Amino acid sequence: MLKQRILTALWLLPLALFGFFGLQGHAFTAFTALVMALGGWEWARMAGLNAQSARVGYAAVVLALFVTLAMQAPVLPLTLLALAWWLLATLMVFCYPRSAGWWGGVPGKLLMGLPILLPAGVALVWLKTQPQANLLILTVMLMVWTADIGAYFSGRAFGKRKLAPAVSPGKSWAGLYGGLASSLLVALGCGVALGLEGVQLPLFVLGAGVIVLFSVIGDLTESMFKRSAGIKDSSNLLPGHGGVLDRIDSLTAALPLFALLFLLTGWLA
Repeated sequence: MLKQRILTALWLLPLALFGFFGLQGHAFTAFTALVMALGGWEWARMAGLNAQSARVGYAAVVLALFVTLAMQAPVLPLTLLALAWWLLATLMVFCYPRSAGWWGGVPGKLLMGLPILLPAGVALVWLKTQPQANLLILTVMLMVWTADIGAYFSGRAFGKRKLAPAVSPGKSWAGLYGGLASSLLVALGCGVALGLEGVQLPLFVLGAGVIVLFSVIGDLTESMFKRSAGIKDSSNLLPGHGGVLDRIDSLTAALPLFALLFLLTGWLA
């Protein structure tokens, strides 16, 4: 398994870095569209679609909606929708398994895939059009990755009280605190690199903390639906690493809320 993870990482990391930071314009939108389509294909499995043709059909719907929205760029409404969705998802995570009765079966779960995937994809394309685009994208990714790493080590060292045991027994409150503290330090450095000054910098760090907390909900939400579906990984597209959604679950929450922070404050104007 370790050898498989390493071999996959050797081609996946350069590909991802080139896609996120090397591509521009329509090429970047096409790259993001591919990620959204693959995410939709995986989500269809978690939602309960068994036929491969049905999963491909759902992925095609996600792709078509993403391309339409990315061209029209309704970023603010979509990011506000994302905020509403992730607030609801927080409630569902901490009420699971009772909340599974609220999902509305397969149609409801398919519908819930849309506010998970589409705002994140459109927000990512929007961030790519902004000044310091790559630094913005790197910032949100570093915040999420650092939170994951900090949570892992602090959770292993101090994690006794479980965060959401019905959803993800491995996550603890100590891990959450450690991950949050680590990501706030990264957010501070990134805020300086972005040129935020005066009151903007502490407000950015505060906003980053909220975004990181929601990124944890993004991770837990996917875990919740996988647990309900009785599967370990969203797919086996990335041997040793699971699927696309397993790699971007935290970012599906963090990206639209990160974009919303800048849309509401006008710090990029």
